[in-house]
Amino acid sequence: MTDPRSIIAGVEETHPDVATATTAAAEAFGGYRATDPQARGDFLDAVAAEIEADRETIAAAAVAESHLPAGRITGEIGRTTGQLRMFAEVVRRGDHLGVRIDPAQPAREPLPRADIRQRQVPLGPVAVFGASNFPLAFSTAGGDTASALAAGCPVVVKGHPAHPRTGHLVAQAITRAVEKAGLHPGTFSFLLAGPGEDGIALGQDLVTDPRIKAVGFTGSRGGGLALVAAAAARTEPIPVYAEMSSINPVVVLPGALGEDTTGLAQAYVGSLTLGSGQFCTNPGLLFLPRGESGDAFLTAAGEAVAAATGATMLTSGIATAYTSGAAALRDTAGVRVVGQGEAGEEDAPAPQVVEADALAGVTDEVFGASGVVVRYDDAAELADHLASLEGQLTATVHAADADADAAARLLPVLETKVGRILFNGWPTGVEVGHAMVHGGPFPATSDARGTSVGSLAIERFQRPVAYQDVPAGLLPAAVRDDNPWHLTRRIDGELQLP
Repeated sequence: MTDPRSIIAGVEETHPDVATATTAAAEAFGGYRATDPQARGDFLDAVAAEIEADRETIAAAAVAESHLPAGRITGEIGRTTGQLRMFAEVVRRGDHLGVRIDPAQPAREPLPRADIRQRQVPLGPVAVFGASNFPLAFSTAGGDTASALAAGCPVVVKGHPAHPRTGHLVAQAITRAVEKAGLHPGTFSFLLAGPGEDGIALGQDLVTDPRIKAVGFTGSRGGGLALVAAAAARTEPIPVYAEMSSINPVVVLPGALGEDTTGLAQAYVGSLTLGSGQFCTNPGLLFLPRGESGDAFLTAAGEAVAAATGATMLTSGIATAYTSGAAALRDTAGVRVVGQGEAGEEDAPAPQVVEADALAGVTDEVFGASGVVVRYDDAAELADHLASLEGQLTATVHAADADADAAARLLPVLETKVGRILFNGWPTGVEVGHAMVHGGPFPATSDARGTSVGSLAIERFQRPVAYQDVPAGLLPAAVRDDNPWHLTRRIDGELQLP
C-alpha cells in the first residue's frame, strides 16, 4: 500500500507540503469560483458518486481505524454523500448568492439613485481540519468541505491522524471527481502528517499561510482556540469556524416524569453512552426536579448505566483523557456516583452518571460517556442554572402539557445559550437539512453566527459585493437583468421568483 501521508492535488508525496497545496488552491480559485451553478452542482454530485463507488473499501478502512461499528460507518457514508448532494441542489437553486438589485432612479428627488446590485462571492481557499469522532461526515469530504466547495472555494484538508487511510481513500475519490470535471487540480488537496512529523505544526502552517482565507474545524477547545489565535495574529486575519466543546444540557420538567420515568431514564443513558459518548452533542448535563419522581428517575438511570459496558473509544489518547476526566469528576466535592458501568476491552473505559450538589466544578466537558445530574426545586432556580452556563450546541427540554408555563419561561434563556433547542427527544442525532443549526455561542463554537451542518453552512465561506453603475455588459451573470441562471432575487426589496 502506498504511504498515505500526503495527497496534494491528486499527487502522492513523501512529505506534506503546505505551500504546494495552498499555491495550487490559489491558482485554482479564479477558475473554480467562475463555474456556473449547474457545473458546480454536477461536480458535487460527482464527488458523492465517487465516494459511493469506493464505499466498501472506505467503510472497511473506517471501521478498522475508528473502532466504530459497521452500521454507524455505513450511515456516515450516506450522510456524507447526502450532504454533498444537498449542497449541489443549493448551488443550482442559487439562493445562497443572495442577489439584491436596486434599479437606478435618475429622476428621484432631491438626488438620483444609482443602480446598485449585490451578490455573495466566495472568500478564497479554505483550510478544513478533519474530526476524530466522525471519520467521514466531519472530515475529508464532510460538511465543511462540502459547503466550502459549494460556495466556490478550493479546499485544503488536513486529515486527522486517527483515520489516515480513510482520509486517503476519500481524498482519492474527490480527486477523481476533480479530474473528471476538468477542474484545476488545486481545487482540492489533502495533507496528513506522517509518522514522526508534527501534525500541530502542520495545522499552524496551514492556517497562517497567506493564501488561506477561512478555516473550518471540529475538535477540542484547546485545538480550536489555538487556530483562532493563529488566524487572528496573521497580517491579514481570517475567520475560523471552530466547533469545540459542549455539555448540551437536558432539562427534565416535572410533568415529563409522570409518564414513563424508567423509560425516560433508560433513554437518557442510551443517548449518553451512544458511540461511547463521543458525540459533540452528547447530553453531559441533566437538570432533574427534586422529589420522589426525580429520585425514581435517578435510580433508574443508575441501574441502566451500571448495566452498560464501555465500548472501544476512537484512540488510546481519547480513552486516557476520558478516564482521567471521569475520575476527576468523581473526586470533585459535592459529587456522588449514581451508577458506573463496566470497562470493556482495551481503550473501552466504563460509562458513568454522577450527581452534583452544584454546578461549580462540573461543567467542563468530559468527552465520552460521562453524565452529570443536578437537582432543582422550581423553574426560577432552573432558569438561574441555565443562565449561568457557557454557550452550548444544544439544549433539550422534556416536558408534558402541564409544564407549558415553565417551558415558556425557559425558552428565552435557552435562546441566548444554544444553537439548537429540542423538545422531548435527545440531542445525539443531527439532521442534515435546510433548517438545522449545529453551532452555538462561545465556547461551543468560535463564531455563533453560523452552522457547520445544514445548507446555511455555505454562508460562512462567502462575502457580499455590491456593483454600482457597472455597465450591463460587465455585470456578473447573477445580477444581470436577463437573469440567465434563473435565480430568485430581491428587486427593490421585493422577492421575485425566476
